[in-house]
Amino acid sequence: MIDQVTVQKIIDAAEITSLIQEFVSLKRRGANYLGLCPFHNEKTPSFTVSPSKGIFKCFGCGKAGNAVSFIMAHEQLSYPEALRYLAKKYNIHIEEKELTEEDIRANTERESMNIVNEAACKYFENTLFNSDEGISIGLSYFKERGFNEQVIKEFRLGYSLEQKNAFTEWALKNGYKKEFLESTGLSFFKENYYFDRFAARVMFPILSIAGQVVGFGARTLSNDKKTAKYLNSPESLVYNKSKVVYGLFHAKNEIIKQNKKCYLVEGYMDVISLFMTGIKNVVSSSGTSLTEDQIRQIHRFADDITILYDGDLAGIKASLRAIDMILEQGLNVRIVLFPEGEDPDSYAKKHGSSKTIEYIEKNETDFISFKANLLFDEAKNDPIKRASLITDIVRSIAIINDNIKQSIYIQECSKILDVDQSVLYAEVLKIRRSKIESIKKQEYRYSQPVKLTPSLPDSFEGIYFESQEKEIIRLLLLYGNNIIDIKDGATETELEISVAQFIINELRSEGLEFKNVINKKIFLFAEELINNDEPIKIELFTHNLDPEISQVSVNLCSSKYELSPIWEKRGSPILKEEKRLQEILEDVFIKYKLKIAKEFETNVKNKIKLLTESKNDEELQSTLEDFKKIKGILKDLSNMQGRVIL
Repeated sequence: MIDQVTVQKIIDAAEITSLIQEFVSLKRRGANYLGLCPFHNEKTPSFTVSPSKGIFKCFGCGKAGNAVSFIMAHEQLSYPEALRYLAKKYNIHIEEKELTEEDIRANTERESMNIVNEAACKYFENTLFNSDEGISIGLSYFKERGFNEQVIKEFRLGYSLEQKNAFTEWALKNGYKKEFLESTGLSFFKENYYFDRFAARVMFPILSIAGQVVGFGARTLSNDKKTAKYLNSPESLVYNKSKVVYGLFHAKNEIIKQNKKCYLVEGYMDVISLFMTGIKNVVSSSGTSLTEDQIRQIHRFADDITILYDGDLAGIKASLRAIDMILEQGLNVRIVLFPEGEDPDSYAKKHGSSKTIEYIEKNETDFISFKANLLFDEAKNDPIKRASLITDIVRSIAIINDNIKQSIYIQECSKILDVDQSVLYAEVLKIRRSKIESIKKQEYRYSQPVKLTPSLPDSFEGIYFESQEKEIIRLLLLYGNNIIDIKDGATETELEISVAQFIINELRSEGLEFKNVINKKIFLFAEELINNDEPIKIELFTHNLDPEISQVSVNLCSSKYELSPIWEKRGSPILKEEKRLQEILEDVFIKYKLKIAKEFETNVKNKIKLLTESKNDEELQSTLEDFKKIKGILKDLSNMQGRVIL
């Protein structure tokens, strides 16, 4: 066990912002930092880190805690494991007391698997450098591929002996348990014998973002066509191949240094070869098709991805879906196509560092030009294929929520495919409208929404007031991107949230929906922007292709109040609207809810009268309970209204 004094030293040493920045890309917002939550899928940042309080909180999924609990949740470690992780990071020596039986039982299977994987990695490294077979076969192979010892050690490459059970025998002799050798996939056990999964292969350890060994990729050096070229560790408690990005541990800091730019390649060799050329912001999907989870992992650190394809056109066409997946996650994507017969690994070895970098920089192209040039030759004489190509490209363009980027891509597409821009705009609008319709049908759930005003009764419905709707939409359009500071009632923590996200939370958590069709359209479009991590730009509404949205937005965004120049010259203390957003939002929602609550109270009174006359005692009792609740809510709202001075 770790004594309490050492525990406190570890907690004191762990500076939460710098620790979390190793896993999540954070941006400063006032006194706090904001980023995409690593614990659930989100496109709008709701993960807040408070350096002064030493805590983090996600207002999307509700996850919260300190540095130790972050490591526990992110790396799925027990409390003692997380403390040891941080102690190692901050060079704090731990003198542990003898473990009790209870402590031993508390050691998790995950911890044991991590220990076994780390031991295996060291074993394979040692075999590569210190055994005759490892040196003559494994090390020779890596050096033939152009890898120097520095990069071999950096990526912890290794070798597994040809002897079928060499590793398993070593592991058992050194006290590693059969059950964890099996669960990590390192060994197979039969009734009377056992053998290694990776015998006679060079080894590529797969590391988590924190640098823990979670699995292995292994390449055979045999020419036997029946033998699989690559083997990976099986799925386990510690290894999920669809979520792990090979090389991200080595690349994450360099990605941030390179203006959040990341290169994406196909395999282990490509990553290591480019790393040696000096391109260190490079990762791979570990030999699997790119997944949304992997893109989200990359997005924690990168805003721009450049995919490096080899010259195999059939393979490229099969993987074009990756481009749309990256766009859907809100990243910018460019493509480099290497000459036929070349891949990043072979090109880097033939041409060296400077020429490889030069080639990539000269041949980067946007995804529209890439798709069009790739598929145009086979489609230009076939109207059906041509129409299909245009539709495919327009779908990709429609994913982009930045209107300026979208407009540029439409112009580019129009030139390349010789299609009128108006046709392309119409198709994009059609796809976007379809998307908005699907958003309307989604079930919106906000875990622990940030609220300023009391909740309405669960049973209210069908009560709306258009004047308040208009005021809410006006604030959303004019100040949606502004950040306000409010207090989280659960933790008493000062929180930062955008006006747009606050309005969305307040409405969705109450089940409120605009009755006015145009107001509803504007709200849904704004919500779509926020969900796709796009800012609320007034011109997207005032210059919207839908003339109703455009007209109403122009009217609402026209200045409601103008402060006299005389008052400004006299140095009046009157604050402009932008400086009083929290008060104004509170006032608007209090008035909105008061109107709804009073209307609801009137309806309940009428219902009580009818039920009293009909002597329906059971329903009357339930309705009286509703009346009691609404009276309490009205009292709370009235008290709040008295405190808000505008």
